[in-house]
Parts: sequence; C-alpha cells; structure tokens
Amino acid sequence: MRSLVPMVCGFALDTALGDPYSMPHVIRLVGKLIASSEQTIRRLLPSTPAGERAGGILLAVTVDVLSCAGMVAVLRLANAVSPKVGFVAHTFACYQLIAARQLQKEASHVQDELCRNGLEAGRVAVSMIVGRDTQELDEAGVLRAAIETVAENTSDGVVAPLLFMAVGGAPAAMLYKATNTMDSMVGYKNDRYKDFGWAAAKLDDVLNWIPARVTGAIMCVAAPAVGLSGTNAWRILQRDKRRHASPNAAYPEAACAGALGIQLAGPASYFGVLHDKPTIGDDTRSIEPADVERATRLMYATSVLALALSVAVSVTLGTLRKRR
Repeated sequence: MRSLVPMVCGFALDTALGDPYSMPHVIRLVGKLIASSEQTIRRLLPSTPAGERAGGILLAVTVDVLSCAGMVAVLRLANAVSPKVGFVAHTFACYQLIAARQLQKEASHVQDELCRNGLEAGRVAVSMIVGRDTQELDEAGVLRAAIETVAENTSDGVVAPLLFMAVGGAPAAMLYKATNTMDSMVGYKNDRYKDFGWAAAKLDDVLNWIPARVTGAIMCVAAPAVGLSGTNAWRILQRDKRRHASPNAAYPEAACAGALGIQLAGPASYFGVLHDKPTIGDDTRSIEPADVERATRLMYATSVLALALSVAVSVTLGTLRKRR
C-alpha cells in the first residue's frame, strides 16, 4: 500500500502536467550519469572487443546500482523527516518515472509541425524522439516513425514503469528506467557501441520481456474503447510479434498497427546505414496525420488499463506479504 497510492497519484500528476522542461528531472540526471560513466570507463579499459564488452558490463552495473540505491536513499531520508514528506517524495518520483503525457505531447508536436509547417519541419520534430536518420523521410515515413515511437514507448515509458512500481515501488521503477535509458544511449549495433552497449541492450531485453507482452495484450483490449479494432490488433499481434530484431518491440508495435489498420516498421536508416527491417501490419491504407492522434488515444487507454492491472498486482502482493 505504501507504493500503491504514490503510483496512482504519480500517474495522475503525469496525466495532468507531463514533464515541464524547466523542472529538474531524474531521467536527465541518469543520462548525465551514463555519459560521464562511459567516458571514465573508456579511459580505464582497453579499446578491444573484450575490453569494451567488459566496460559495458561495468557501466550497466554502475548505473543501475547507483540509480536504484540513490532512489532508496532519497526515499528513506524523506521518510525519516516525516511520513508525509516520504509520501510526497515517493509520489513525485513515481510521477517523474511515467511518461504518458510527455509522449503524447512529443507525438502531437510532430503531427502539428508536419501539418502546419511542412515536411522539413516534421523531419526535424520527429528527429527529437527517434534514433533513426530522418533527413530523407517522406511524409508517411515521418508519421510512421512517430507512431512507432508512441507504440514502443507505451511499453517502455508507461506500462513497464507501472508494473515495476507495483512490485517494488519507485526504486524498482528507477532500476528499470535507468536500464532503459542506458539502452537508448549506448545500445546501438554500430562500431562504437556493438560491444560496449551489449550488456545494456541485453539487460533491457530481459526487463522488458514481460511488460512488452502485457502491453501488446492490453492494447488489444483497449482498442475498441477508442474506436479502433481490437480484433485486428490481436490478429496482427499474433502474426507479427516476432518481426523485429528486438525480442520485445514488435509486441506493442504489432498491436498498434493492427488496431489502426496500417503498416509500420520496414527499412530504416541509422547513422547512414540502411537496415532492411521487416514490416509489421497490413498495408491496407495510407498512413495519415490523424493516425498519430489515434495512436496516442490508444496509448492513454492502454495506460489506464495498465494502471488498473498494476493496482491489482500491488494489492495482491501486499495481501500475500501480510499472510506470511
């Protein structure tokens, strides 16, 4: 129960406020920790495949331990001041570890820039939220990238943090978000990170295994509530859930593509290298700007159901602990 109420209140705060850029944010601190730790580790270890693999493991352990331990220390200190201060600190931490509203704002910004200011503005806007090269994307490519980001981050930015909070409060969610942030910064398969980022990428795959599958299933249930096809979402999820280099990413992307009745993924360029990725979903119609809004509505409906599931998990675990 000590984690349940802060989780619910944190979700409500995220829905109402998002993440104002003027506000200090714990994930930005984690990003700085990752960047500085990488520089230090690279200076200490040799630039050989084995040295970089070892350095990546050291980075993953360092960042996760410091991030989780730091959250535990802050919450314990807050609780030592008073239970009310502890509650506020825990709620604020949960709020910062959920990213539904910010995801909606970023995706809507891409849609607005594309529609109001043209293709080049859309390319610039989507470059802020994706890792692929965006300079050569056409309109459909910009929209597809934005929708894929919404789908994947429904899991990474909302469902997974909620599930980890249900199990272990903000410290558990902090462990997950530190790993996920690390993967987004160093988990590339280019020359610089193919060895150094291996540990972060693998750990992220492990932590996301259950949340990605839960997200895909919940999306299918949530789709009819926002006027989309739950039946087609389930069909495409079952067919295309493994059509991705990641063992997890295709689950939310396939459910989203099926719900919207569009095709996602396909070839994409990263750091100037074209990757021939398989497509997800059926090419039954052209992607249109309104699909970004539809995807964000699906994200919110999925988030609400994920919150309800997380509350149920938290209550069940609390009941089991009391019986011991």
